Amino acid sequence: MAALSLSSSLFFTSSSSNQLKTTFSCFPIRQISTLFLLYPSKNTSSTRNKLLRCRNSFSTHVSASADSPVASAPDEKIVLPTNESSDGLLRIRHTCAHVMAMAVQKLYPNAKVTIGPWIENGFYYDFDMEPLTDRDLKRIKKEMDRIISRNLPLVREEVSRDEAQRRIMAINEPYKIEILLSIQEEPITIYHIGNEWWDLCAGPHVETTGKINKKAVELESVAGAYWRGDVKKPMLQRIYGTAWENEDQLKAYLHFKEEAKRRDHRRIGQDLDLFSIQDEAGGGLVFWHPKGAMIRHIIEDTWKKIHMERGYDLLYTPHVAKADLWKISGHLDFYKENMFDQMEIEEELFQLRPMNCPYHVLVYKRQLHSYRDFPIRVAELGTVYRYELSGALHGLFRVRGFTQDDAHIFCLEDQIKDEIRGVLDLTEEILQQFGFDKYEVNLSTRPEKAVGDDEIWEKATSALKDALEDKGWSYQIDDGGGAFYGPKIDLKIEDALGRKWQCSTIQVDFNLPQRFDITYVDSNQERKRPIMIHRAVLGSLERFFGVLIENYAGDFPLWLSPIQARVLPVTDVQLQYCNEVSKKLKASGIRVEVCSGERLPKLIRNAEKQKIPLMAVVGSKEVETQSVTVRSRFAGELGNMSIDEFISRTKTASENHTFL
Repeated sequence: MAALSLSSSLFFTSSSSNQLKTTFSCFPIRQISTLFLLYPSKNTSSTRNKLLRCRNSFSTHVSASADSPVASAPDEKIVLPTNESSDGLLRIRHTCAHVMAMAVQKLYPNAKVTIGPWIENGFYYDFDMEPLTDRDLKRIKKEMDRIISRNLPLVREEVSRDEAQRRIMAINEPYKIEILLSIQEEPITIYHIGNEWWDLCAGPHVETTGKINKKAVELESVAGAYWRGDVKKPMLQRIYGTAWENEDQLKAYLHFKEEAKRRDHRRIGQDLDLFSIQDEAGGGLVFWHPKGAMIRHIIEDTWKKIHMERGYDLLYTPHVAKADLWKISGHLDFYKENMFDQMEIEEELFQLRPMNCPYHVLVYKRQLHSYRDFPIRVAELGTVYRYELSGALHGLFRVRGFTQDDAHIFCLEDQIKDEIRGVLDLTEEILQQFGFDKYEVNLSTRPEKAVGDDEIWEKATSALKDALEDKGWSYQIDDGGGAFYGPKIDLKIEDALGRKWQCSTIQVDFNLPQRFDITYVDSNQERKRPIMIHRAVLGSLERFFGVLIENYAGDFPLWLSPIQARVLPVTDVQLQYCNEVSKKLKASGIRVEVCSGERLPKLIRNAEKQKIPLMAVVGSKEVETQSVTVRSRFAGELGNMSIDEFISRTKTASENHTFL
């Protein structure tokens, strides 16, 4: 059976505070006395004493919070293997899926088996059976342990298609008949566990069940899954498990999993009120709330500024177009299953756009171009709509409507290398703005079926290679992995947990210029076809925002935080002054809000929960001296300072992408 595999490098360090260097955590109040020495103040106001009196209640809150630093431990870094790096691990996981299926059918004889592949961090198997509970998973794991302890051999057998069908029918496994019909290769292979259980399978597996360390295996969860991902087909019970080579790896993975759970963008998005996906509107459609929208605004402004500095013209294009446009582009032929249904308007068919490319081609085509015009660079933050099964939707990572940071470059053949190098530089500049400086780069070459002649493919591929080497980036070659219309470079960014996320892509396209018959006039006054380069840096704003949330655990740096400062009155008597301070900060471009109505310790706790970078506390002394007492989430208490000083230091830190 086909196996699912996703590449990922996972890292575990016993000291979370050292491992997660990009996670900004608050200093507990118990450290304030030390921080006073580090950040001396000319004016030690009474407000500071009030802050110190909050010590007990607040430090208890922080130490129990997921935001507080974890106690240090000696660094013992375990690099977790992947299915790609360890063939033995892949075999263990695949065999665990079979062992689990055998255990399930021993405990639940009426359960019907379907498929059970290895996946990124373990394995799963789908069963047609009664709903399962966590208690059932414990029973299944115990039975798996017994099977593993028996050290049963895994035996491969080749049979004819007819023999395989006869055996499947004899044990009444209808899903296996459907799987058999989908297998094109001959002969059919079967794997046996001892002489007690077997499954259609291409392998590979370990030699015996005893090769599995049962203490390095854990069943994680059970979920519903439609057969073949089709909502019209039966709902199955999918059991997920994880398996590793030893116990230390399992412990490291479980630690990683807990940290990933703490950083889950769906939970943080709700806790910080950043975004929502609402059932009344439909799955996979994102509502950006004010705070999330502010971060998006900052991302878009950063993106636009850098693009305009690098010679791109910005575009805005429609969200729908005549269906004929998508016939010309080829999307209706090759991408129809990912497109929403067409709509009829005045007896013409229109289509929500799944991509922006044809629009940019039309903008190019509106006039005749000379070779002197090149390169032509256009960019758009364009929202597209793609149909996804409801079961495949996942927070911001898999949605039905999203905004791509799309750009296209029209150039001459001898400009490809320089343009690709320019895109690599731009990509690095943008990603580093958001704290990403570790990448995995892949260059994908010509597949078997492709448009364009050998000469142009070779020239374009060489240009991509030369640009990467000129940039000094190491890369891997994916032979035959290019798109049918041209070679491409894909770039994955690494987050604070060592996970890799596909974001940036650069693709040379020989197809659309031909389909739309776009040309230019060369130096000999002859019509020639330009080269078209597709490129995206962030991928989509929605997905990139999800990655940002998880990378920072919602603890955004000062320059990116939707609310940079919160002004807190000791009592409501100081509220009017707080509003005056807020007005001055806003006039200086600082994102600020005033919160009141609670006792100071509660106001501070609330600000910490909301991960506000700066708190400006105001008491009677501050009103008298026209100042604020400042506490930084990243550096503890900064003491008393004038409004002008606070504004100056905050703006400088924000502009330099540092913390105050």
